[in-house]
Amino acid sequence: MRKAYVVTVDGPSGAGKGTLSNMLADAYKWHFLDSGAIYRVLAIAAIHHKIALDDIHGLQPLANGLDVTFSVTDKGNRVILEGEDVSDDIRSEEVGSTASQIASIPMIREALLKRQRAFAQLPGLVADGRDMGTVVFPEAVAKIFLTASAQSRAQRRYEQLKAMGQDVKITRLLMDIQARDERDLNRPTAPLVAAKYALEIDSTALGIAQVFEIAKAFIDSKIFSESE
Repeated sequence: MRKAYVVTVDGPSGAGKGTLSNMLADAYKWHFLDSGAIYRVLAIAAIHHKIALDDIHGLQPLANGLDVTFSVTDKGNRVILEGEDVSDDIRSEEVGSTASQIASIPMIREALLKRQRAFAQLPGLVADGRDMGTVVFPEAVAKIFLTASAQSRAQRRYEQLKAMGQDVKITRLLMDIQARDERDLNRPTAPLVAAKYALEIDSTALGIAQVFEIAKAFIDSKIFSESE
């Protein structure tokens, strides 16, 4: 029995990983893993349970027993934490910043590793994150590293939040993105780097349709090569 194909899409916040991963999962009719959502869900759970970010002994059992499910509905991907739909809550800047801090803790990353790997089911999985190709799924059939300039990522996030009716300042978003990049690039465990043999795509000057075509052509070539 063959194993499920796994494609990883890594890169910094705001590069378009989620959109690309969803498009790829839909194109191949595969499962989808938003690994960042798991850390964001844990961040919300920590806030709900009033556990401080530096309380590792409190965070670890919370991570081990994290009651989270993912489902696809006509409203898109839904994330359920302890029976509550937190799909919108996990996208806030506060939760994203908190999740980035939690993700830098080695013991927490280890606690969530098995849960992430369990998503690799037939016929295949597209995994979106920051260390999917380097740590979580090192044997993935195809690995993509999607990036863009910090300025363009801040602009995209600004337009997204404004469309949601939120009052935001692009200067603050840029500072937050740069701070998050700094943490992700320099954390001692699973730093943000392109996996070996990953296809690196800079989306600064590309539309999502162009990125998708480049990524799919690369994945198709890898799947065809493996099936020979």
